[in-house]
Amino acid sequence: MGLWIGVHLLAAAFWVGGMYFAHRCLRPAAELHLTPPLRLVLWRGVLRRFFSRVWMAIAALLISGYMMVFIYLGGFANLGLHVNLMQALGWLMIGLYLHIYFGPYRPFKAALNEKDFAAAGVQLAKIRKIVGINLVLGLVTMLLGATGRYWAF
Repeated sequence: MGLWIGVHLLAAAFWVGGMYFAHRCLRPAAELHLTPPLRLVLWRGVLRRFFSRVWMAIAALLISGYMMVFIYLGGFANLGLHVNLMQALGWLMIGLYLHIYFGPYRPFKAALNEKDFAAAGVQLAKIRKIVGINLVLGLVTMLLGATGRYWAF
């Protein structure tokens, strides 16, 4: 089980840590030092790279999580409440990520290709808001995974 926990933890840390870095570190620094067009071009490159890796993190989380559920935890019927909550929040996070990727991310890229910086900025603001929500969900999910077994559920 140690291998699956390690994979699960690293994938979660990458995804949530990446959101934290982008939302709480890179964004404020870029706003302080770059003009809006340069910021938007920077974000296109950052998001392209980050999103390609989030797909891998999601796959690793799903595979490792369900391997642990079925091989070591006895299936869904035997899961603690904290695992079910972690699972539900994880699926919500995946849904929000899919919404970003297939929603505002596409018009963001298209607007930048047309050099419509105002439209790109509107889409980036939508992405930023959803990433902020997903960041909070990710932190709660990680806390559930790390400490949930010690709660009196």
